[in-house]
Amino acid sequence: MRLNRFDPSNIRVRGGGGGGFPGGAGGGLGCGTLIIAAIAYFVFGVDPSSMLSSSGGYDPNAQTQQAGNQQTAEQLCTSNAYATEACNALQSLNQTWQPVFEQANVPFHQPELVFYSGRTGSGCGGASAAMGPFYCPQDEGIYIDTSFYDELQQRFGAKGDFARYYVIAHEYGHHIQKLTGVADQIRSAQSQNPQAANRLQVAMELQADCYAGVWAGKNRNLVEPGDMEEGLTAASAIGDDTLQRESGQSVDQESFTHGSSAQRMQALRTGMESADDNACNRYVQA
Repeated sequence: MRLNRFDPSNIRVRGGGGGGFPGGAGGGLGCGTLIIAAIAYFVFGVDPSSMLSSSGGYDPNAQTQQAGNQQTAEQLCTSNAYATEACNALQSLNQTWQPVFEQANVPFHQPELVFYSGRTGSGCGGASAAMGPFYCPQDEGIYIDTSFYDELQQRFGAKGDFARYYVIAHEYGHHIQKLTGVADQIRSAQSQNPQAANRLQVAMELQADCYAGVWAGKNRNLVEPGDMEEGLTAASAIGDDTLQRESGQSVDQESFTHGSSAQRMQALRTGMESADDNACNRYVQA
């Protein structure tokens, strides 16, 4: 996908601490046998407010105090090729979604892209790279250790730049849900009906997949041959049924939290082909 280079003055980016800024290759996500289980439950947007450790030491004032010692957006976004891709995608996502909100007369503000290595604190608690990328609604941050992209390619066979753009675009989809109030509605429904919590979470994740597709669909002129296939491969690789089978478990649909491979592929395809965010409402309608 041919994205324009980011403008550091037009995006919100910061470093999230940890054991140094992640490199562009190698490193992995940590303990090998934990990765499939971790991704099955955490990757691509499970709300970390109920999952993350409360011992992360997040302090908004401390974040502000440290800001002057952190790298600039330019430095963070050019630390490696993956970071540059993520910043390019963030700018494109902002430019794509802001007009949609303005047309609907819904207040819009950008999320913040947070790069970290190994471990970090967030508004939702402590986090580790083994969890994969996530969106924290409390501080509206999209958190990523970019070494995840090596894992995505090497362990899950999801290659290509669009597979990586899909990661950011999905997490951005959760930001959209926060701004529209859908996230709060889903959380309320889950608290009122715990037995339906997984089903409701799947609906939320599929809508975020669909939103990722809408972003690509609205920028169809930038899409290159093979991009759709890269995205669909990534969506298939992290379906709950595929992850359960690969971890040696029996497929248990009742335990799904993100949707099957087929569901995730279809949601992404729906967004890409329609280029219409209204098409994504089907996933969260009663």
